[in-house]
Amino acid sequence: MSIEIKAPTFPESVADGSIATWHKQVGEAVLRDEPLVDIETDKVVLEVVAPADGVLKEILKPEGETVLSDEVVALFEEGAAASAASAPAEAEAAPAASAQDLKISPAARKMLEEKGIDAAAVTGTGKGGVITKEDVVNHKPAVSTSAPSAAAAKPSAPVAVDVPAGERVEKRVPMTRLRKRIAERLLEATHTTAMLTTFNEVNMKPVMDLRSQYKDLFEKSHNGTRLGFMGFFVKAACEALKRFPAVNASIDGDDVVYHGFQDVGVAVSTEKGLVVPVLRDAENMSMAKIEEKIREYGLRAKDGKLSMEDMTGGTFTITNGGVFGSLLSTPILNPPQTAILGMHKIQDRPMAVNGEVVILPMMYLALSYDHRLVDGKDAVQFLVAIKDLIEDPARILLEV
Repeated sequence: MSIEIKAPTFPESVADGSIATWHKQVGEAVLRDEPLVDIETDKVVLEVVAPADGVLKEILKPEGETVLSDEVVALFEEGAAASAASAPAEAEAAPAASAQDLKISPAARKMLEEKGIDAAAVTGTGKGGVITKEDVVNHKPAVSTSAPSAAAAKPSAPVAVDVPAGERVEKRVPMTRLRKRIAERLLEATHTTAMLTTFNEVNMKPVMDLRSQYKDLFEKSHNGTRLGFMGFFVKAACEALKRFPAVNASIDGDDVVYHGFQDVGVAVSTEKGLVVPVLRDAENMSMAKIEEKIREYGLRAKDGKLSMEDMTGGTFTITNGGVFGSLLSTPILNPPQTAILGMHKIQDRPMAVNGEVVILPMMYLALSYDHRLVDGKDAVQFLVAIKDLIEDPARILLEV
C-alpha cells in the first residue's frame, strides 16, 4: 500500500522549508521510524521518519527544492518488512563493501563525481554514517588513514596538491535557510527599530568567589548540574525586568504589549548559525533549573535537535560573546523584543577601590534597546540594576 510522505506542519511564523538531505534512495528498504529526509526551515532542521517497514517508492521533492507545510515529498510502499530486515544482515555480512555500497546523499554523490573523490575515503557524519555534501566539502585528500603505509613504501613519492601554486581560489556555496533568516532578522532589526546601546562594567569577583565556594556542593545537590555564570545573569535580568517593565515589553503596530512574565532567550552558537532557545517563565525557575535547561539547550542545539517551540516567543535575550573572547560589542535586537543584554570576556583590570588600585576580574556589559519604547534613563538604570545584583549576589535572593 502506497503512503504519502508529507512535510511536517509548519507554524505560522515559518512560510516554507527546503529539502536538506535524503537519507534513503528510491527502492531502498526502510525500517519503521528510520529517518527518510531532513527538511531545513529558517529556524530548525526537521526530521521525517518512515511510518512503517517498507520501501521508498518515489522521491517527489529532490534535495534543494522548496516545500510547503504538509506538502507531499515522497511516496512510500508499505509491507517490505522482509527486505528491510535483510538489509542489516547483508551489511553485517559484508562490512568492507565497495564505494557503491556506501550511504551517500544525492548532493554528495554529485559532488564526489565532480571532484573525482573516492567515496570510500570520505567519512560520513550523517545519520547512520551517511556521507553528506558537507562531508565532501570538508574532506581533505592530503589526510588519509592509509597514508603512513604508503609513505613508508614510497618515501620519495611527491605529495598531491589540489591547487596549483599561485592560483587564487574561490568557492561559492548557497546560503543556508537558517543563515538567510538570520540575515533577514538582522536587517529587520536595524531598519525597523531605533536601536541604541548603553554600556557598563561589573566586578565579577563576588560571583566568582561564591561559585568557587559552592560549585562542588551545588553539583552534588543537583544531580550533576554545574553552577555557571549565566544562571546569575538570568536571575538578575528577571529581577531587573520586574523593575523596568518597558524593557520586557514589545511594540505591536501602534500598541505596546507589556508582558507579565519573563521568557528569557539565551543565544546559543551552532555550526550553522546563532539560535535563541527560550527559558519560559524564567522568573519562577531556580538557579539549578536555569543551568540545567541552558545545558540541555546547548547539547540539543549542537545536535540539531531544537524544536520550533523551543525558539518561539521570548521577551528578552541574553547573549554571551565572552566565551569566544569578545571584550566589547553592540548586540543587535531580536525583534519584536525591545532589549538584549550582551555579556563579554572576564578580564583582570586595575580598578580604583577606596582610593587604592586593586586588580579585579571585570566584565563589560552592553544593553542594546529600542529607543522608541525604552528611554535612555530606563535603559541605564536597568543595566545598573543588573550590575548591582551581580556585584552583590545576595540581593538576587532577597530581591532588593
